[in-house]
Amino acid sequence: MKPRHFVTLRDIGSSEFRGLIARAIELKALKETYEPLKNKVLGMVFEKSSTRTRVSFEVGMAQFGGSSIFLSPRDTQLGRGEPIEDSARVLSRMVDCIMLRTHSHRTVEVFAQYSRVPVINGLTDRFHPCQLLADMQTYFEHRGDIVGKTVAWIGDGNNMCQTYIHAAELLDFELRIACPPGYEPETELIEAAEKRVAVSGDARAAVTGADLVVTDVWASMGQENEQAERIGAFENFQVDASLMALARPDALFMHCLPAHRGEEVSAEVLEGPQSVVWDEAENRLHAQKALLEFLLAT
Repeated sequence: MKPRHFVTLRDIGSSEFRGLIARAIELKALKETYEPLKNKVLGMVFEKSSTRTRVSFEVGMAQFGGSSIFLSPRDTQLGRGEPIEDSARVLSRMVDCIMLRTHSHRTVEVFAQYSRVPVINGLTDRFHPCQLLADMQTYFEHRGDIVGKTVAWIGDGNNMCQTYIHAAELLDFELRIACPPGYEPETELIEAAEKRVAVSGDARAAVTGADLVVTDVWASMGQENEQAERIGAFENFQVDASLMALARPDALFMHCLPAHRGEEVSAEVLEGPQSVVWDEAENRLHAQKALLEFLLAT
């Protein structure tokens, strides 16, 4: 039987998404020892640096009674040109699950194609589904189900933005994306979700009446050489107090972190009463434990 993978949010259904959120909330509240993955091993392949992804997966496996192995290109044959297919075939004969945080989304797709065990996308240039599990868990904890609500994405149409498009389809909320010309998400993703997604260059219109406001850095990892150009392009897309004031009074603010205060978000908003970024960061642990249990213990 082929393993179940988590390459994008489209690998799960709407009810499974809500089930993972509910289970993450249960696991967060669990006090007694629970080790469903005893003697299981997670192989973690990192081409990109990480804080939240690495720590949450390592801690999650430890709390579940399992273990994890950190693999970087410097430590493996991947960094010396071994075909992805070969690495997938070999690793999946030795570990019980593989998580990859890599540059090209194609790398995760190929790994999943040739792997005998579940493959998890820990971030690629196109999607970041693990973060959306945590984001949606956080919203559900604070405000209940997100169905029918309005989410405003402000800034770059990056991997996080594109994963929010998938989330809007699965959880049935309205997603308003505001970004400068030339920084929109992929056209085919917008077209596939056109009933739930609208894209414009007007941050104020996108935020007006929103239940959740989300942003991310203007220059992601690998785009550092574009930093100056992007600061100019995004100068009207900072989430500050005046922009948040246009959202609903009970609107939440999220950011996947790390944040650049004074660029994509003001310190006042990031540290303010509507911000739930620290809950959001913690929930990476609980959401990923729910995902690991779903893939390996059910």
